[in-house]
Amino acid sequence: MGFPNGRRRIAVAVAALLATVAVAATVYRVLAPAEVVTPARAEYPAAASPAVGVVGRLPVAPLIVDGRLRVYAAHRQVYADRPVDGRHRTTPYWSYRRWPATLDGVVASGTTVVTRWSDGRLVALDARTGRVAWRADGPAPVGERTVRRTGAATVWDPRGIFVAAASDGRHVVVAAGADRVRAVDLADGRELWRAEVDSGCHETVGSTASGQLIGVDSCAGPAVVEFRDAVTGAAGVRWRPPGAGADLVAAPVGCGTGRTGCTGLRTAAPGDDAGRGWLLGTGDPVAAPALDRPDAELVGETAVAVVDGVPVGRSARTGAELWRRTGLPQVRLLAVQPDRVHLLTETNDLVTLDPATGAQRSFFALNVGSDGIGWAPGAAYAADGFVAVERLRKPVDPTGDDRRYYLTSEPLILAAT
Repeated sequence: MGFPNGRRRIAVAVAALLATVAVAATVYRVLAPAEVVTPARAEYPAAASPAVGVVGRLPVAPLIVDGRLRVYAAHRQVYADRPVDGRHRTTPYWSYRRWPATLDGVVASGTTVVTRWSDGRLVALDARTGRVAWRADGPAPVGERTVRRTGAATVWDPRGIFVAAASDGRHVVVAAGADRVRAVDLADGRELWRAEVDSGCHETVGSTASGQLIGVDSCAGPAVVEFRDAVTGAAGVRWRPPGAGADLVAAPVGCGTGRTGCTGLRTAAPGDDAGRGWLLGTGDPVAAPALDRPDAELVGETAVAVVDGVPVGRSARTGAELWRRTGLPQVRLLAVQPDRVHLLTETNDLVTLDPATGAQRSFFALNVGSDGIGWAPGAAYAADGFVAVERLRKPVDPTGDDRRYYLTSEPLILAAT
């Protein structure tokens, strides 16, 4: 004995409706915008004091935060591990994930980690706990770029996001997009100012140590370098290098990670290596011929370059030679940080010098396990006494996939200097 036809049809319709609702709920749970916060469950680690030498190897690029954590970038996730001198990547200390947006850039100041996402959202995390400190809307990043699996571009060279330290002690996060620039207070995400721009003729390229944004603007005529107060957004000096043409490229030097806190600038015509170096302050930039070389780095008041295979330090202000380090093997300038200059020999020895005197601080082979030294250096990063280098397979094939491009599945080598 069965149901009458009418009741059977109603039962089938109800079942179909319930199935549709269930599928829709599942799809919503999977595809709906969401974030997952996995906070730290252990105490904040103490600052490390590792012995000089190779620390270990990692599969992804670390951003050293507060001298205690390593922060990493994934496609839709930012996460941290500890200890900062751990030999391998460990279980995440904390993690933050968003969907469906992708992670575009990461900057850090003190114990605050600020993430920028493909939809323009800014999310600040407390590095000590991994919890969200604040959220703010910002302009979406301009265009797309290729980020390889180490995530080095996301944490070592984030685009369109900067931290500026103001003279009153405040820190400002600035995000630049296609049509506007927005600044928020690092402490709470409160908007400080916003400005309309045209990315076709205006580019923000960094921040200065005196709390200004550096931009290149050609919207109203020949290109000028524009300085804008990071706290108020007020436009300040608009400056053109003497003899500059209509087009101009400006590359900040003497910066922290992410082109923040820069103390110098190199200007050139597009595609021309013959640039001019300048020191940055509160007024017009001051000529610094020791920074004219495209491979020169600025560390404090010292311009460092490798000239005919020999590292040389010159006064950035006067150009006078301060030191010349002879007797070393052939070297290349790998990275700098406020109190150290890092050089790499042809056999992948890491040489660290004092930028003020040229005195050698350390010298050791960048070799770990049985990986050997037969690799080419890729992107490099230096902070808090550490150096991290991507190891690339020889001969380097920039068009190759990641398996061909990198030396191993753990291509990052981390060292303490």
